[in-house]
Amino acid sequence: MATISRHRPQNPVRLIHPDWCKNAVMYQINTRQFTKQGTFSAAIEHLPRLKDLGIDIIYLMPINPIGLKNRKGSLGSPYAVQNYLTINPEFGTIDDFKALVNAIHAQGMYVIVDWVANHSAWDNVLVAEQPQWYSRDHQNDFHPTPWWDWHDIIDFDYSHPELREYMAKAMCYWVKECDIDGYRCDVAGMVPTDFWVAVRQQLEQIKPVLMLAEWETRDLHYAAFDMTYAWMWNETLHGICMGKLKIEKLFKYYSWHEKTYPKDAIKMTFVSNHDKNAWDGTQFEQFGEGLKAAIVLSVLGDGMPLIYNGQEAGNPKRLAFFDRDPIEWRNHEIGDLYQQLITIKKSHSALANGQWGATMLHVANSSPDSVFSFVRQDAYSQVLVVLNLSAKVQNVCLHSALVTGSYRECLRQELQNFDSITEFELASWDYRVWVKPL
Repeated sequence: MATISRHRPQNPVRLIHPDWCKNAVMYQINTRQFTKQGTFSAAIEHLPRLKDLGIDIIYLMPINPIGLKNRKGSLGSPYAVQNYLTINPEFGTIDDFKALVNAIHAQGMYVIVDWVANHSAWDNVLVAEQPQWYSRDHQNDFHPTPWWDWHDIIDFDYSHPELREYMAKAMCYWVKECDIDGYRCDVAGMVPTDFWVAVRQQLEQIKPVLMLAEWETRDLHYAAFDMTYAWMWNETLHGICMGKLKIEKLFKYYSWHEKTYPKDAIKMTFVSNHDKNAWDGTQFEQFGEGLKAAIVLSVLGDGMPLIYNGQEAGNPKRLAFFDRDPIEWRNHEIGDLYQQLITIKKSHSALANGQWGATMLHVANSSPDSVFSFVRQDAYSQVLVVLNLSAKVQNVCLHSALVTGSYRECLRQELQNFDSITEFELASWDYRVWVKPL
């Protein structure tokens, strides 16, 4: 019982999700690689373009100075924080950061910042000031999280109330001082959940915030976080597109999410992020010929979609993580597809995020081993999505009374009438998005 109460408070404050999350799409900026200059100021010129793409929330990777001791590469990892209360001079000054936040708000967008609470750099100011706040190994030495190659950081020990107070005040500082709108919390599951619950309550006293956990535990949604990462979703789609998993694994994912998570929980669906791009491969390497179908599902299925900077430009490379490696910007068909899908998402209330959107309803079809089909519907519209998640052409017939009648195909602007015997062809890895006004 003690373990349960630690992770699930007895009398939590019920989360009120900010209403600007309703139809939101998130965009992750790796400031170091986002522009040739790699600065906050240079990022500002991209904001109108991101607004036109359909972005609502900008997520900035860590903004704090990076440690020198045991640094990786020439510039180090943004997740090895040297000081929680100052700005990384590589990116600019605090005034530059405030100007970026103000520019984001001026575009009608919101901004959340990456927060690294589980660990710090070896030369963080707290190592000298409060060494007792760090965990120790069997030799009583500082140590990183075991099993990973994280030799540039050392772990905190959250049994110290003073550490919790310091970290909470630091998080409140950036909301008060720079008017940011929330946090993406790195490896959130490695920090006690009751800490996050307390922090959320303190932040809400300043302004409504969005909290995204880089984790996938259900109980983080209970009273701390609006969103968690859909890691299993990403891994499942990757496995299917690489021919390593069967489509039934996708059914299991959605069933697990629907039955296990709170109804208002938002999952962040993505085909790339900084970890995936740097260590596992580009979006093209990860999804191959199935990339566009995976993007369609990430935007129109359950969850808030994330775009990692450079995806929309068809970035062909794994961006360096510890050194400068600027994105080469260009127009690309992936960007066009994202813009089309985001327009569809925001045009139909059934496709909204979390508690505002409609549940995905499985539509049986004649090719269950290859084709994934579903509808989302509410009182205003019905959206039917059919994805061929295979390398073979499929002749498909839908077996559901849910999808009879006349539809308009959104991407190709074609009309289609469905009845119990209607058959249509899907090329390999092809997709269709139909809408039926109600």
